[in-house]
Amino acid sequence: MIQTDMFMRLKSELYVQALVRRVQGALAAAYVARRGDTDAGVIFIRVNRMDGTGGVLSLFTNLDGERLARVVLPPGTPEPEIDTRLAREMTRDPDIWVIDIEDVAGRHFLDEKIDGTWS
Repeated sequence: MIQTDMFMRLKSELYVQALVRRVQGALAAAYVARRGDTDAGVIFIRVNRMDGTGGVLSLFTNLDGERLARVVLPPGTPEPEIDTRLAREMTRDPDIWVIDIEDVAGRHFLDEKIDGTWS
């Protein structure tokens, strides 16, 4: 496992590539739905449970320099609500990344601590 402080210097594009490979290595589907800023774009992870619901997480760095994942929308959120929220985020910041993970179990495949409830 890579140390969290190493991720602080890791460009968004490299982090995204690593996450997509990790998910695909676990035999789940993942793809980049929206490319953001190569160096420092905010990363949103959309987890699609393949039943019309899902959830969204966003990566951020806290004041201690630790990378965390914040629950933006919890699992079980209807897909249209997720679409609306992500569209609003893209309007606010055109440099965001959106990674789609399709996993019936609702796994996000992140190593970071989760800020919020993800069940």
